[in-house]
Amino acid sequence: MCCVWTKADILLRLQGTESTCEQSSAATICKTMERLPWRTGRRGPFNDTDAGQNVNGRGERWRRRGGEHGDRDRDQEGRRRARSRGGGQGEREEMWNERGGGMRGRGRGGRGAGAGILVEAGGAGEGLRGRGIRRGGGADIWRGGERDADRHRGGGWGENRGGHAEWQRQGRNGVLGGADRERGRMGMGERRGGLSGDRRAGMRDEKREGSGSRVHILSYKTLEELSEEDPSVVAITLSSNPGFQALLCETPMRQDLVQLICLVLNKAFTSRTDRGTLQHLAGIIKDSKFFQNTLVVYVGGMVSEPNPKRRALYPQQLENILTILSEVLNVFPASSVKAVSILLTLLQASINSLRASGEDIQPQMEENVENLKGLIEHLEGRSREGTLRSDRDTYVLLPTRGNDPDEEEHQDFRTIPLYPTPEEFHQEQRPFLRPNITSQRYTNTHLYLDTHFRLLREDFVRPLREGIQQLLQSQMDMGRTDNPVKTKRFDDIRVYFDTQLVVPKCTHTGLAYIVQFDSQPLKFVRWQNSKRLLFGSLVCLSYDNFESFLFATVSDRDPTDLQKGQVTITFTEESRIKLARIQTDQLFLMVETTAYFEAYRYVLEGLKEQTEENLPFQRYIVECSTDVEPPSYLNGSDTYDLSPIAEPLHKVNMGPFNCLDQGAWPTMEELGLDESQMKAFQLALTKELAIVQGPPGTGKTYVGLKIARALLTNKDLWNNDEFPAPMLVVCYTNHALDQFLEGIHTFLKNGIVRVGGRSNSEILKQFNLRELTHSRLFRHSLPSHLRSAYNQIHKELSEKAWEIQSQSMKLECSLKGVMRESFLQRFISDGHWDSLNSLPIDVFFVAWNEKPSLMMEWLGLGSTVVHQRETENANANEAEEEMELEEDLIEIAEEADLIQEERMIEDGWTIGPGAGRDDKKKREMEETAREVEELMLAMNLDKADIQAEQNEEGWQMQRDQRRKMKNRIRKELGKSTAMTEEEEDSIYDVWSLSLGDRWRLYRLWVTRYRVELRTKALVSEQAYQNAVDRLADVKRRENLQILKRATVIGMTTTGAAKFREALQEVCPRVVIVEEAAEVLEAHTITTLSRACQHLILIGDHQQLRPSATVYELAKNFNLEMSMFERLVKMGLPYVRLNYQHRMRPDIACLLTPHIYSELENHPSVLEYENIMGLNTNLFFVEHNHPEEEIRDGKSHQNSHEANFVVALCRYLLLQGYKPEQITILTTYTGQLHCLRKLMPATNFSGVKVHVVDKYQGEENDIVLLSLVRSNLQGKVGFLSIPNRVCVALSRAKKGLYCIGNSVILSRVALWSNIFHTLRDKEQMGKALTLCCQNHPDRQIQASCADDFKQAPEGGCIQPCQFRLDCGHVCSRVCHPYDSEHKEFKCGKRCEKILCDQGHRCTLVCHKQCPKKCPLRVEKIIPQCQHTQMIPCHQDPETFTCQEPCQKLLRCGHQCDSVCGQPCSTKCKVKVTLELQCGHNQKGDCYYKTQTEEPECRARCELLLKCGHVCPGTCGRCFKGRFHNRCSHRCERLLVCSHKCIEPCTRDCPPCQRPCENCCVHSKCMRPCGQPCAPCIEPCAWQCPHQRCSKLCHEPCDRPPCTRPCTKTLACGHPCIGLCGDKCPSKCRMCHHDEVTEIFFGTEDEPEAYFIQLEDCGHIIESTAMDHFMGLGDNSQANEGEEVAIKLKECPKCKTPIRKNLRYGSHINRCLTEIEMVKKKINGHQLNIEEQRKDLQNQWKENLEICEVYLGEEYMRVHHKLKETYLTANDLWVLENQIDFLTRLAKLLKTEKKNMLFSDGYIFRQRVTQFLDWLKNPNQKFTDQQVFDLQRELCRLSLMAELFARCQMAENMGKTEQMQSEVQDIRDVLKISGQFTEQDQLRVKEALKRLDEKFQVKGLGISDEERKMIVSAMKMPPGHWHKCPNGHVYLITECGGAMERRRCPDCNVAIGGENHTLDSSNQVATEMDGALHSAWSEANNLLNFDHLHL
Repeated sequence: MCCVWTKADILLRLQGTESTCEQSSAATICKTMERLPWRTGRRGPFNDTDAGQNVNGRGERWRRRGGEHGDRDRDQEGRRRARSRGGGQGEREEMWNERGGGMRGRGRGGRGAGAGILVEAGGAGEGLRGRGIRRGGGADIWRGGERDADRHRGGGWGENRGGHAEWQRQGRNGVLGGADRERGRMGMGERRGGLSGDRRAGMRDEKREGSGSRVHILSYKTLEELSEEDPSVVAITLSSNPGFQALLCETPMRQDLVQLICLVLNKAFTSRTDRGTLQHLAGIIKDSKFFQNTLVVYVGGMVSEPNPKRRALYPQQLENILTILSEVLNVFPASSVKAVSILLTLLQASINSLRASGEDIQPQMEENVENLKGLIEHLEGRSREGTLRSDRDTYVLLPTRGNDPDEEEHQDFRTIPLYPTPEEFHQEQRPFLRPNITSQRYTNTHLYLDTHFRLLREDFVRPLREGIQQLLQSQMDMGRTDNPVKTKRFDDIRVYFDTQLVVPKCTHTGLAYIVQFDSQPLKFVRWQNSKRLLFGSLVCLSYDNFESFLFATVSDRDPTDLQKGQVTITFTEESRIKLARIQTDQLFLMVETTAYFEAYRYVLEGLKEQTEENLPFQRYIVECSTDVEPPSYLNGSDTYDLSPIAEPLHKVNMGPFNCLDQGAWPTMEELGLDESQMKAFQLALTKELAIVQGPPGTGKTYVGLKIARALLTNKDLWNNDEFPAPMLVVCYTNHALDQFLEGIHTFLKNGIVRVGGRSNSEILKQFNLRELTHSRLFRHSLPSHLRSAYNQIHKELSEKAWEIQSQSMKLECSLKGVMRESFLQRFISDGHWDSLNSLPIDVFFVAWNEKPSLMMEWLGLGSTVVHQRETENANANEAEEEMELEEDLIEIAEEADLIQEERMIEDGWTIGPGAGRDDKKKREMEETAREVEELMLAMNLDKADIQAEQNEEGWQMQRDQRRKMKNRIRKELGKSTAMTEEEEDSIYDVWSLSLGDRWRLYRLWVTRYRVELRTKALVSEQAYQNAVDRLADVKRRENLQILKRATVIGMTTTGAAKFREALQEVCPRVVIVEEAAEVLEAHTITTLSRACQHLILIGDHQQLRPSATVYELAKNFNLEMSMFERLVKMGLPYVRLNYQHRMRPDIACLLTPHIYSELENHPSVLEYENIMGLNTNLFFVEHNHPEEEIRDGKSHQNSHEANFVVALCRYLLLQGYKPEQITILTTYTGQLHCLRKLMPATNFSGVKVHVVDKYQGEENDIVLLSLVRSNLQGKVGFLSIPNRVCVALSRAKKGLYCIGNSVILSRVALWSNIFHTLRDKEQMGKALTLCCQNHPDRQIQASCADDFKQAPEGGCIQPCQFRLDCGHVCSRVCHPYDSEHKEFKCGKRCEKILCDQGHRCTLVCHKQCPKKCPLRVEKIIPQCQHTQMIPCHQDPETFTCQEPCQKLLRCGHQCDSVCGQPCSTKCKVKVTLELQCGHNQKGDCYYKTQTEEPECRARCELLLKCGHVCPGTCGRCFKGRFHNRCSHRCERLLVCSHKCIEPCTRDCPPCQRPCENCCVHSKCMRPCGQPCAPCIEPCAWQCPHQRCSKLCHEPCDRPPCTRPCTKTLACGHPCIGLCGDKCPSKCRMCHHDEVTEIFFGTEDEPEAYFIQLEDCGHIIESTAMDHFMGLGDNSQANEGEEVAIKLKECPKCKTPIRKNLRYGSHINRCLTEIEMVKKKINGHQLNIEEQRKDLQNQWKENLEICEVYLGEEYMRVHHKLKETYLTANDLWVLENQIDFLTRLAKLLKTEKKNMLFSDGYIFRQRVTQFLDWLKNPNQKFTDQQVFDLQRELCRLSLMAELFARCQMAENMGKTEQMQSEVQDIRDVLKISGQFTEQDQLRVKEALKRLDEKFQVKGLGISDEERKMIVSAMKMPPGHWHKCPNGHVYLITECGGAMERRRCPDCNVAIGGENHTLDSSNQVATEMDGALHSAWSEANNLLNFDHLHL
C-alpha cells in the first residue's frame, strides 16, 4: 500500500540510513530537514493580501512520534493549562484594552493570596487582584482584560479563582466542549478555591440542588425530645435546622406526626423573646406544603373521624393549630390571609362536629376563633380596598377608631403605636395626657403605667409633630418654594433637604444606609460638637409632604462625613418594608428630632409589656405607703456578717448578728462610717425600698459600696442555688458605672458582668459581656442547638453580606470621585458615548499621574480648561476653599462625643464570636476598596495629592490648584440636581455643553448606575436583615448563659431598658440604682423585674434632675421628677448624708443654707493650703459684657468670659500648678468651642474643660466657672435651676473662681442669696487680685484678659536678674515657676569663635555649637572661575556652581541648567518642526534629534467617502491611515418622531432612545427603534354614556363623547373639559387669560370646552382639536403625493401626541403603521435570526485560530451575538468584526511561526494599532472606515510576506545579499500616509523580483541539501508532494495516493485515495523536478525527462 510519509516519518527513516548515505551525511540531512517549511508549521505565507484560508479542521490530529511536534503539543497544552489556572501571564503576554490603548495581561495571575472583587463595567470589567473579601488559592480573571456589557445580563466570562484549572473539562484541542463550553462562555460566576469548577455559583448551587438527598429530615424521636425542651430552644432549633424545613415538605404525612409537629410549633410560639426567630419560623411554615396541604387534609378529616379516642384528642390539637394560624397571620397578614381563611373555615366545621359528638369545647377556643375570624374579615376588607400591601404593615392589624371624643381617654395605652402616625402630623388636636402625680398616691397601677407611657411618648413625639406642622405651614406660606425654607430655623426639628439613600451598609445590628443630604445650608455647623445627627437620634424621611414617611435612627456619625453631607441611618422594621416599594433614586426631606429615640423606644416597649400584677413595690411606687417593710427574703432569725467591711481593728471581734434587731448592730466607728452614713447603711439593709440622698462630697458612692459588699457577703440570704439570681447595679452614666463596679472588684474578683455602654476601665475589660462571650471555654460550653443555629445563620449572613458589600463598594466609589467612563458606558446613550469619545482637536490628556480619562477631560479636570476655570473661579467663594492652618489645640471632650458614649451600647447581643477578626477583615476590606477605587475612579478625592508631572507644553497643576479643584468636585458631587431625560435627549454633542450642564449630565449617568446597583442589592438586603434578627435571638440566648451565672451585673439605665427582656429572665432580686435622681421614673420602672425583692436608690435630687425634651411636660406635667424625688416628697423614709469631704469651708458655704439646710465639714477639708498667686481662694468676677448666640442650636457663648478664664488658667499654670489640677467649667456647650480656640495644646494640654452637666460626680483642686449669660433681656436660662447651680458650685476642692453678670443673675433668688454671702466675705467684685509670689507688695487688679499681661510670666513686670551658668542674665520678667532656673534655656547669642577666621557661632546660647563654621563667604570655583557664596568650611571644588550655564547645546540653543550641573539633554526651546507627514508645527527642539515626534495637529481636511471633510487632525487620523468618523450631524426626523442623532449615516439606524409609547396599563421598555409589543388589555376609554369594547392597541369602536364634564375642580369652579376625558388643570375663571388665549379662534366662546394633551400639557379647544386630529384620516393623498407616516403633533409645541384616550383610534392607527416601518428598518425577524445563526456558525468555524491569537476580542463578538435585540445594522458590524479578526488572527499565526524576533516585534505593534482601530467606539464600518481598514490590512499582509521571506533568507544565509532589496520594500511599507493601490502593486512586484533573484520562496534549503535528501530517500521522481500550504510530504510505493492523513503543520488533508491525489494537493516539483505524480509508467517516463539531479 502506498503510504503517506510526514516529516516525522522521514526523519526516522533518515536517522536509520546506513547504505546510501554515510552516518555523518545522514546527520547533516536530518538537520537540513529541520529547516524545511514543515518545521515551523508555516502555512504558505504568499497568499496575496488575504492572510490564508479559513481554518476549519477540528478532527483528530495525528500523534507525533518524536521531534519538536511532541514538545510543541506539550507546550501548547501547558499554555492552555496556565491560561485556565491563571498562574502567570497566560499564552500571550500582551492583550490590548478595548479603549485607552493600554496593555493588559492575557490572564493575570493572583498577586497575593486571595481573590478580589469582580468589578463590572459597560464594556470594561476589570479583574481586581490582591487580597479580597473572600480568599481562595490564587486569583485570575479568566480570559483577562475587560468584559463586555453582557456580563450584566448573564453573559461574559466567569472568574476562575481555583487552585486547579478548568481545563479538566476541556476537549482535545483545549476548547471547552459541549455544555461545558457553553457554560464557560456564558459566565458561571466567580471560581474560587478547591479543585475545579465554580465554588460560589457552581458548587454551592449544586449543593442546594442536591440538598434533598443529603439534608437529614428531622425524625419523630427528635421532635418528641424537642417537645420537652424550653420554648426558646424549640424555636431556635426549628427555625435554623434545614431538616425541619424538609420535613414540612413531606407528603403524605402520618396523623401522629402532624399532631407532634403542631404541638412542637405551639410550644415554639410561646417563646416571646425570640422575635426574629419566630418571624422566620412563621415564614417557613407559611410557604410549606404542611401549611398549604397537609393541615387542610388533617383538619378536614376530623369531621369524619370514627375513632373516639382520637376525637377526644382533637380539641387540644385544634388549640395548637389555632395558635399556629394566629401567629402566621400576625406575621404575614397579606400573603397568608387566604390560606388561614380556608383552614379556619375547616376548623370551625371540625369544632361544630366535635361539639355535636359530645366533645368538650372550651369557651376560650371559640373566643379565639371569633377573634381570628374578625381579623380575617378586617384584612379581607383592606385587601378589597387595595390598602393591604405588605406582610409587615402593622397598621393593617389595628382596628379603626370610632368617633367617640372620649375614646382616647379610655383607650388602653398598650394599643397606642410607638411611632407617630400620619394623622398625628396633620391634626391640630393634642393627645390626651395626665400629669405625673407627685402630691398623692395613684388610684391604681394601670393609671400609673398609662400616665408615664403617654407622657414619655409625647415627650419625643411633640417636637417632631409640631416641627413638621411648622414646616408644612412654612411651605404653604412661602408658596412651596424650597429656597426660603432652607434658610429658616425651626424650634423643634432640624431639616435636611434633598436627602437620598446612597449606599447600603452591613452592620452587626442589621442593614444600615449611608444617606446624602444637602450640606450647603449647614456650612456654619461645627459637627464635632453639634448635637445634630447624634447616634440614636430619630429621623423622619418623606417625599410627599408627610402624607407618608419612613422612620430611622442614626446608627453612625463621623464629623468628617457630616461635613460632606453624609450620615449612616438604620430604618425601623415597618419603614424597611415601605422602603422596598419606593424608587431607589427618590429624594426625601429628612427631619430630625432632638430626642434620643432609642432610650424612649426601649422604655415605651417595656411599659407596654409591664403588666399590673408583675410590677414590684406597688405598695410604695403606686400607693406611696410610708411604712416600708424589710426585704421579703429576710426572716426574724437571719443573721448578717459584717466583719469584711469593718475597720481592720474590729474585724476579728465582729460576729454575725440579727440585722432586724436595732440593738444588735455594731457601732459606726467599728464600721468606719459617720453618723449619717451609718443611718443610710442600716436603712439600706433592713428596708426593701431604701432611699439614700448624698449631697456633693458626702461619699454616697463610698456608702453604696459598703452596702453592696454587705449584701454580697451575705448573699446566701437573698440568693439560693436552686434559683440563682444576681445583684443588678444600674447607673445613669458609664463613668459612674465603671467607678461603682471597680469598687466592687476590690472585694469581688470574679462573677462581675458589665453589660452595655462604652467602658474606659482596663480593670473591667475582662468582665465585659463581649469579652466573656468570646472566650474559647465559653464557646465550647454552649448547648449544641445554639452552636448549630449560630453556624447556620452566620453562614447565610456572610453570604448575603458579601453580595451587599460588593455592590456597596461600587456605590461608595461613585461618591468618592469621578468615575471612569468605561463603567458608565451602559448608562450613556450610544450617541452620547460616541460623542464623548470624539474629542475636540485641542483636547489632550493630563490627569494628575492617573490613567488618562475622557471623563476627567470632559468635566474640565484636564489641562485644557484649568486656566479658564481659574479665571472663572477667581472671585467665587475663595474663603470657602481656603483651609486655615491652625495651631494644635487642646483635646476637649466634645459634648456630642460624650452624649454618644452614653448612648452607644456594645455587647455580645450585637457582636458574634468572630468579632476578634473584625480588624483583620476591616483591613482587607479597606485594601480591596482602595483597589476598586483605583480601578473605577479617574480621580479619587480621598487619595492624597501627589506632585503632578510636567507635560510637553510646560503646564503643571500646582498643589493649590488641585486643592481648589477637589473642593469644586466635592461641591458638584454633593449636589442632588441632575439633568432630566428630556434635556438629555435634546443633546447632540456633549462637548458643546457648559461645564455646569456637563456635571448635571454626569450626575444623571451616575444616578442610573447607582439605581441599577441598588436594585440588584434589594433581595440580598432583605435576606441579610432577616438573618441578623435571627442571629440576635441566638446571641441573646448565648448571653443569658453568662448572665444567669453572674454574681453582679452592671448596666446603664439605657442598657437596662434595652435589655429588659433579658432582665426578666435573669430575675435579679437585689437592685442598686446609683444616680437614681437623674433618671426619669419610667426608666426606673423598666429596670425592675417581677422577681425584685430589694431596691436601693442612691442619688441627690437637689443636684441634676432628669431632662425632658418638652419644657411644658417637664414643668406642667412633672415629667422631670424622678421616682427618687417623688418618693422623697411623698414622705417615704430616706437618709441624707451630712458630712462633706470635698470642699474647703468657704466653698461649702455657697451650698449651705442656700441649697441644703445643713451640711457639715469633715476635718480633712480644713487643712487645704491657699491658692498661690491670688489673694483669695474663692471669688466671683462681675462683668456686663454681652453674650453671643450660637447659630446652630440654642446654645450661647461669651468671648469676654472665655478670654478671662483662659488667661486666669494660664496664670495659675505659671504659678506651678499642674494642668491636671485645673478644670474649666461652663454652663453652655457653645462656650466649649470658644474656649478651645483660645487654648493651644502646647500651653494647656492636660487642663480639663467640661460643661457642668457632664461633670457631676467629678471634682478637682481648682475650678474656673464661666456662667456665660449676659443680655439686655435679663434671661438667665437654666442658671435659675437650683440643681444645676448646686453642681456648678460644688466641684472645687481648694479654689473656685467664677465669672458672670451678677446683675441679671441677682434676679434669681438663689443667686441673690449666694451673692449676699460672697459680698459679706469680700469674695466678689469687678476685679480679681493677683499677687506676685516673688514681690508680695506688687498686686494687679484683673477685670479682663488684658490685665493678665501685667503678669506675663505669672509674677510681675520687674526683671528677673538671675545670673545663669553661662554667664548671661535671665532675660525674662519676674516668674514664680522654675526659681532655680534649672529648666531655663538662655536665648541670647552665643559668643564662641568657631574657626581661625574669627567667625563667631550664629546660634543662641543654649544650643550646641556646630563643629564646622557654616558662615557663607565669597570663594572662587576652580572649574569655572565663578565667584559664589560658599560655607566657610567647604572646599570650593565640591560646591555646585549656581550660575546659569553659558554653554550652547548641539542645536545651538543655550543650556537651561546651572553651571555646576550636567547640561540638559532635551532642549525645550520651541522651534518649527518638520514632521514625517510633511506638516510643520511648533514643538520642543529636542524632537529634531529623536525618532519620536509629537502628534501632528494640522487639520486632515480629506474629503471622506461620504462627501464631508474629515473632522480629525493629521495625528488623530494617523497620517491618513485611519480617519476619524465623520461628525456631520444627520438630524433627519425618524418615523418615531425623534431626530436621528447618529453622525453622517447613509441609512438612519433604529432609534436607540427609550421608547415613549405607553398606555394606561403599561409602558414599552424597549429601545424606541425596536417594535413594541401591542397591549392586549381591554380598552380603558369609558364614560357614563358609552365605552369601548376593543383591546387597548386596537382602534376604538366608540366616538368621542361631546357632553360637558360634570366634575368640580379643586378651586370650586366647574371643569372645562368633556365627559370621559381627563380634567384639564386650568380653570376658565381662575386662569381666564391662559384658557381663552386665541389660537384656533374658538377659545373665547362661552360654551367652549377644552382638552389637555397629556404629553405636553397644553390646553386646546375641543372642536378645533377634533378637527385637527381628523385631518387626513378619511382623505386620500393626491396622485403622486407622499403621505408621511408619523404621529400627530401638538399644534402649539409640536410634541408628538401619544397618550390621549380621546384620540386613541388615530394614535393606534399611526402606531400600527409606524410598527410596520420599524420592522422593515430592523429587518424581518426571521431574516435577522437566520443571519445571526450564519454569523454564529462563521464564528465557530474560525474559533480555533481566533481563540488562540485574539481570544478576548473574539469572545466579545460572541457575547454581542447573543444579545436579545439585534438589527441588520448590528449584524453588519459583527460580520465585519468577525471577518477582520479572522484575517488578523491568521496574520498573527504567521508572525508566530514565520518571522524573526525583531520583525515580529514590529509586526505586533502594527497589529495592535490595527486592533485599536477595530475596537474604536466610533467604529461603525462606514465606507470610509472599511476602506481604511482594508488598505491597512493589505499593508500588514504584504509586510507578513516580506518578513517571512526574511526568515527564510536567514535560514539560507542570504540576508546580507538581499538586504538592499528588502530595505526598499520596507521603505514602501513604512510610508506614513495611506497604503494606496499603487503602493501595493510596487510591493508585489518587488517581492516577485526578490523571489526570482534569490529563490527564497522555495524550500528554504540549498540545492545541494535538496539533492542529498532526495538521494537518501531513493524514490523515483513524482513521489514528492505538498499540501495546499506548501508543506512537503512523501508518498512511498508506487507514488499513487491510497490514504488520507492530516498535515502535521496546518491540519489540512493530504494524500488521497484510489491512486488519486486530492485536488488541493500538488506535486512538489521543487524537490525533484517532477511535473506529475508517479502513479503510472507513462508518467514516470515523462518525469525522467525532467530529472535534474
